[in-house]
Amino acid sequence: MEVFFKEGNIATKNLTPGLKVYDEKLINEEKDGVIEEYRIWNPRRSKLSAALLNGLERLNLNDDSKVLYLGASTGTTVSHISDIAKDGLIYAVEFSPVSMKKLVRLSETRPNILPILADATKPKYYLNKVEKVDLVYCDVAQAKQSELFINNMNLFLKEEGQGLITIKARSIDVVQKPKKIFKEEANKIQSKGYSIVEKIKLEPYEKDHVAFLVEKSF
Repeated sequence: MEVFFKEGNIATKNLTPGLKVYDEKLINEEKDGVIEEYRIWNPRRSKLSAALLNGLERLNLNDDSKVLYLGASTGTTVSHISDIAKDGLIYAVEFSPVSMKKLVRLSETRPNILPILADATKPKYYLNKVEKVDLVYCDVAQAKQSELFINNMNLFLKEEGQGLITIKARSIDVVQKPKKIFKEEANKIQSKGYSIVEKIKLEPYEKDHVAFLVEKSF
């Protein structure tokens, strides 16, 4: 995965030089005698950035990766995945028509983003739009997030693929302790034939959040 670390920040090489997505900072760095433009990846605006800064190491995200992104919102994190998977494709599923309008505008300058207006709890409705993918990324803050994550992986994940889910404890139960919730969600995932290969807490960027990197059990 091609990302750039500098002075406590993380950045991705801008697929569309000169253009910003969410008012992020642009920086220039010399690489092999060539000046290249990078976009600072704000960990307080992107849980994937927070996970990477907190030590996520085993994520396989390459320049030709195909990604199913559940909960794409307006495209902040999607845009950085677009930078990394420059020759791949991101199927960006979002339920909100308001967010979808911004996502569609983003896809007009980034051809490797395919916006899909749909409910991630009903993956069969976009079954004919999405091929098998290398990564299923889930950032949908709701009580049954693990279930919809598993259902989408069962339908779309390649045998050797990975899943990444970011879980917000308070979206699942406002009473139980986050540690107990995370253990219960991990058990749900593992009971369906998947292994959790990395567990990353997202503090201080996100409170009571954790990211699970998941692979199929064999």
